[in-house]
Amino acid sequence: MSNLNLHQTEMILVNGETVRLVYDEDEDMLDIFFGENEPATGIELTDHILLRLNQTTGRAVSLTILHFSILAEQTEYGPRSYQLDNIEKLPEDLRELVVRVVTTAPVNQFLKLSHFQASPTKRVPFTYVEPHRFASVT
Repeated sequence: MSNLNLHQTEMILVNGETVRLVYDEDEDMLDIFFGENEPATGIELTDHILLRLNQTTGRAVSLTILHFSILAEQTEYGPRSYQLDNIEKLPEDLRELVVRVVTTAPVNQFLKLSHFQASPTKRVPFTYVEPHRFASVT
């Protein structure tokens, strides 16, 4: 059995909330825990980003970012952006809750939401990882 290559840290956000970050270097996976663990629903925002939220309270429980080093990588044009291809498949009430959670603290301290205007009537939602928040983890 091999040793796990984990890096853990805690940070205090502007609102005073403590967030725990756990980076698994071997799997290149970052887990961000917002407060205590509680029952939650997993929502795949992309194939590499999983948001867990409590639908009753509307609170974010955790965020998992697979292939973290790639998703957080800066390019000559800025951060890599990823289409939120699974969000349109959600029921409207859950989709609205997910957008609210992603665009407010604490999640918006780590993940940003944007869109591409494909046509005058069609917006395609995108997200990107806020890499400067993770300097102490990797």
